[in-house]
Amino acid sequence: MTYQTARPSARAPLVRHLTWQAADGLELSATAWEPHDLAIAPAVLCLSGLSRNARDFTALAENLSLRGHLVVAMDYRGRGRSARDPDWRNYTVEREADDIDRGIEALGLERLVVIGTSRGGLHGLLLAWRHPDHVAGLVLNDIGPTIEADGLRRLCQTVGQDMKAPDWNTAVDKIRAQIGGQFPGLEPEDWRRFAEQLYVEADDGLHLDYDAALSHALADFDPDQEVPDFWPVFDAIATTPMLVLRGAHSDILSEETHAEMLRRNPHARALTVPDEGHAPVLWDQASQKAIAEFVSDCADAI
Repeated sequence: MTYQTARPSARAPLVRHLTWQAADGLELSATAWEPHDLAIAPAVLCLSGLSRNARDFTALAENLSLRGHLVVAMDYRGRGRSARDPDWRNYTVEREADDIDRGIEALGLERLVVIGTSRGGLHGLLLAWRHPDHVAGLVLNDIGPTIEADGLRRLCQTVGQDMKAPDWNTAVDKIRAQIGGQFPGLEPEDWRRFAEQLYVEADDGLHLDYDAALSHALADFDPDQEVPDFWPVFDAIATTPMLVLRGAHSDILSEETHAEMLRRNPHARALTVPDEGHAPVLWDQASQKAIAEFVSDCADAI
């Protein structure tokens, strides 16, 4: 399918790149989409997947900003515009969580709806648990308290591998070879759009936009033994408004886990995205409409 961004008619948002310092002095970055008029609370904080960056949220952020919300998408250390860490041992959930907390404070963010894709969704769960007064709502994009080992193994095996492409056609071919089966509805122009979210141009061609040393942090990780149980955190934040998206072809969030999340939190909303796997790209009208309505309802509840 060819995706049409669902947006009201309005002027394009103002886009700014913001920075703050981590506890160890590393410079971190976020992209902000600002409405032209006074922003409507709550702000929206977007957190990406393991090796992804703020560009994943561009279409969604434009849509939400045009509806009046400030949208901020953070780049974890070693990803996107954030500095690469000289010590790969710092590429951990714990270090990233502290970076996120410091970023929220440095950027003056208060009441938030958090939209987290994959690893970003785990950060969203933990953020709502640590700071319930900050989080007005949580959107989990293809992630849940139980993470499927086969899907996690697939992700771990690709991080840091085959980082370069000589041109955009090759970059597109590489992505399609890796995940084409999970996204059968993408048209050729969609795959190019996907590639532009993942790669950046450099003097010697194109590079995936993250530190290849991230692979070292995953080298000894065994998905069959070491996947943490997030159900206690999920249950602890049961009063937090929640929207759970699942890609119909996902190998990370199973149908069984998705159903159990809704059983444990009957107030949560849910959407299954057809023709997509891990993780839904959030370009389609149904996903953008569901998220926009959820954010609006969270605003009404403040």
